[in-house]
Amino acid sequence: MSAAPAAPGPSWVPVTWLYVPGDRPDRFAKAAASGADVVIIDLEDAVAPARKDEARENAVAYLSRRRAATGGPAAPGGPAVHVRVNDLSGGRGLDDLAAVGDLADAVRLPKVDSPAVLGALDGVAAPAYALLESAAGILHAAAIAAHPRVAGVALGEQDLAAELSVTGEDAMNHLRLQVVLAAAAAGLPPVPMSVYPLLDDEEGLLASCAAGRAIGLFGRTAIHPRQIPAIRRAFRPSAEETAAALEVVEAAERAQRSGAGAVALPDGRFVDAPVVARARRTLALAARLSSPSQTPTPA
Repeated sequence: MSAAPAAPGPSWVPVTWLYVPGDRPDRFAKAAASGADVVIIDLEDAVAPARKDEARENAVAYLSRRRAATGGPAAPGGPAVHVRVNDLSGGRGLDDLAAVGDLADAVRLPKVDSPAVLGALDGVAAPAYALLESAAGILHAAAIAAHPRVAGVALGEQDLAAELSVTGEDAMNHLRLQVVLAAAAAGLPPVPMSVYPLLDDEEGLLASCAAGRAIGLFGRTAIHPRQIPAIRRAFRPSAEETAAALEVVEAAERAQRSGAGAVALPDGRFVDAPVVARARRTLALAARLSSPSQTPTPA
């Protein structure tokens, strides 16, 4: 079982995750050039049943060419490429895993209801992201997040809301917070938000991102490259947040130079090490999101 170390801070965690249908290989290169931190080749919901084998073949061909060109799964300076496979309760999902598990930067597993499903990862090289899309998945969120093969968790909100007949944001926030807590307790990266389905509603997208950020969600999956700039802007620390973080970091550096054990701000408030660490992450994130989109690099 994984312990609960301090989770990687959002200074390097992906902010933008872009889905591209697996049966549209003509869009793979465009997605990789979109500025997204992660491109997700989707073999599941975005592909009609009759085209799923073709979609898998497309993903394998693209990932194989990428590996041959770079000598490894990740392209230097480019986005990570994940593959969302089909439901592991059926043979198609297991075939997907066998085909892409050694080629993708990570695999995304839909409809993970319990840790037992994750036994299918035996022999798969790629890290796995578990998508929680059902009541059972939420109830088992802590155990799923703590599984040693899980590199991250996320919500599949549309399926979850349909199963529970949930329409209000208060109820959805309760479910989201359970996953945020599970990820943090397991030492996983922050949980990204689900897609915002209204492509032409940038104002609504920004407001939704702000609400998610307020409850600990970080970053978001996108359905179109047009959403990427707004998502980056929504998760960029404000000028006020950046100034406050700089004040904390400067106070910590003064304390270190003087040999003081406590960090005092100019207004007399004292802050401890976790606050200083968060301030450093805020500054790093502000710098990263103020520059042109680039692939995040772990610190």
